[in-house]
Amino acid sequence: MSAVADLRFFPSSDGDLAYLDQGSGDLVVLLHSGWVDHRVFDAQIAALAPEFRVVAPDVRGHGFSANATRPFRWADDLAGLLRHLDAGPAALVGLSMGGAIATDTVIEYPELVRGVIVCGAATSEFRYTDPWAQRMQADCLRALGAGDIDRWLTALLGFAAGQSRTPGDLGPDIPRRLREMALHTLSKHTPDEKDWHVPLTDTWARVPEIAVPVLTVNGALDAPDLIAEAERLARTVPDGRSTTIEGTAHYPNLERPEVFNGIVADFLRALPAR
Repeated sequence: MSAVADLRFFPSSDGDLAYLDQGSGDLVVLLHSGWVDHRVFDAQIAALAPEFRVVAPDVRGHGFSANATRPFRWADDLAGLLRHLDAGPAALVGLSMGGAIATDTVIEYPELVRGVIVCGAATSEFRYTDPWAQRMQADCLRALGAGDIDRWLTALLGFAAGQSRTPGDLGPDIPRRLREMALHTLSKHTPDEKDWHVPLTDTWARVPEIAVPVLTVNGALDAPDLIAEAERLARTVPDGRSTTIEGTAHYPNLERPEVFNGIVADFLRALPAR
């Protein structure tokens, strides 16, 4: 995975936030899923950096970024980083939690964003209704509360595989990488730690105001309600569309990186000139 020594740090008002910055050209920001960090995008960084300036931050409380010590919003953190980079507006590519951050940010700070790709996500107000996904999510929380890290990792990797498969179907490398990143992020936190995140509200009422192109990318084996919500996002924005990557679940960028990279690059090249 990418070298930690290459990270830079943005001095936010509540601690330093880490990010990788490679390549040159139009700015593309890659926003990772929950519990992991920028390294989940190693294959995308390598593919996109020859043509674009690729920035991959670690979201607050994840990877090598500071934990929160007071209330914060994802969109505000990202807006602060984009202004620090002074290279926007940016195209945002978000995976799962990162997709929710991308949508929140284009809603709150439209002037900083020129296009959005969300993968396995819609807005930050999504809640699972699928019984399997709800059961897996509850198992994650129970395992964390009991300090059962092995059980927590099993549930986390279950999401990566999807309902119809097991983590073993992903091959050895993907579970190993996800486990390594998740354990590193978990080590930054304590069971009794306060959750300082302030959620954005009324996102769906504001989605029709999104004035930039939006693409939703879904793994065909992901939770059906999540796919439906992502497709709803694509239908609701004025310039939206969706696509599906077969044979993948929540991490198509890891399972089929060549296909995912091609979809992302084609979207970025088609964005209106700045």
